[in-house]
Amino acid sequence: MNDLKTRAEQGQVSAQIKIGLWYLDGSNGVAEDSVEAVKWFRKAAEQGYALAQSMLGAMYYAGQGVTKDHAEMVKWVRKAAEQGDAEGQFRLGHFYCKGLGVGEDHAEAVKWFRKAAEQGHVAAQYNLGNMYDTGDGVAQDAVMAYMWLNLADAGKAKDKKANVSEKMTDEQIAEAQKLSREQSALIWKRL
Repeated sequence: MNDLKTRAEQGQVSAQIKIGLWYLDGSNGVAEDSVEAVKWFRKAAEQGYALAQSMLGAMYYAGQGVTKDHAEMVKWVRKAAEQGDAEGQFRLGHFYCKGLGVGEDHAEAVKWFRKAAEQGHVAAQYNLGNMYDTGDGVAQDAVMAYMWLNLADAGKAKDKKANVSEKMTDEQIAEAQKLSREQSALIWKRL
């Protein structure tokens, strides 16, 4: 811990994140301390590290180690999202979907969910599929709903996908499955 803390104090981002995570969950012999976790996440976030920005935004969202603050939450999560961080993109989409710290805007939520979903973020894939099913922020499209739900194919997505497929023809299901395979290949190529 001493060597890691020295590197973190010298500005090494990976060490700052690691220490922040240890304080967040009280691991590796460090007592759980969310205030200390925020301190280390902030140091890394201020150096432009997307994961730390996303984590700091999450801390403001939860009021963990800091006072809940939707403006700060959005500020840090947006920085992460704009750098291409899938978790930040998903969180920003969630904020737009629920109107948390930003005006409720389902089209903007779709934009950010799509960016995260295209990187393989399962929860974003599920949300995007659901939005295509309901037509929130995007034109209602059973094929696209099925495709994204197929990619998210876990837990409640299976039930949702089954509900969507009841409204579809065999040709639409085949098209959705083809699109799922193509999207999956694109995701794996990016990883």
